[in-house]
Amino acid sequence: MRTWWWKIVCILLVGYTVIAGFLAPVPRLDILNETIRNLYFHVPMWFTMMALFTASVVYAIKYLRSGRLEDDIYSSQFAITGIAFSVFGMLTGMEWAKYTWGAAWSNDPKELCTALCMLTYFAYLVLRNGLKDEEKRAKIGSVYNIFAYALMIPLIMVIPRMVDSLHPGNGGNPAFKQYDLDKYMRMVFYPAVLGWIMLGFWMATLSIRQALVKFKLENNFDFTKNKSNA
Repeated sequence: MRTWWWKIVCILLVGYTVIAGFLAPVPRLDILNETIRNLYFHVPMWFTMMALFTASVVYAIKYLRSGRLEDDIYSSQFAITGIAFSVFGMLTGMEWAKYTWGAAWSNDPKELCTALCMLTYFAYLVLRNGLKDEEKRAKIGSVYNIFAYALMIPLIMVIPRMVDSLHPGNGGNPAFKQYDLDKYMRMVFYPAVLGWIMLGFWMATLSIRQALVKFKLENNFDFTKNKSNA
């Protein structure tokens, strides 16, 4: 992850997304109008969140199998970055809803399920911060991380599809890909998803490196031996 080429690609993709997202032509649709450009920002935030939470739960499982505190640091920092993107996704969604649905919050099923998912991961942070012992925090946090991820899947991907919703693709509302995601929007949307995901992992790797350095300095810890040198 420390190679440079993917970071250059990330900068190019995100830069392209921002420029094309505001300047490229979009379909002229009733109600949505120019707000459809938010598709390049709002939806990729959720994809990035799910990708980061997936990486987090993978390292949580690795920690439970290996007992290496380094894996727990990877897991926690991926989760923290994922939570940040969930906040970005919620804020961009509320801004979009304000102009298209008339209110920033309308108790839409997808909004409620997403909020529950976010609260579950906020509780993960509270749980970790409440435990002082590193090994106990790592073990309990990893188990809870798996629970939170298992809960995220039905909350984000299953339950909202089973009920009527204002969101595209639910409750009889046509999905973007079915009626208005034209070829020009696809040329921006797919690079946007890839670019934001890469940016999320870039942010996570920086946070991980900082957390590793801090932990080593505070505990004189050698991850290669997984024990204190003191």
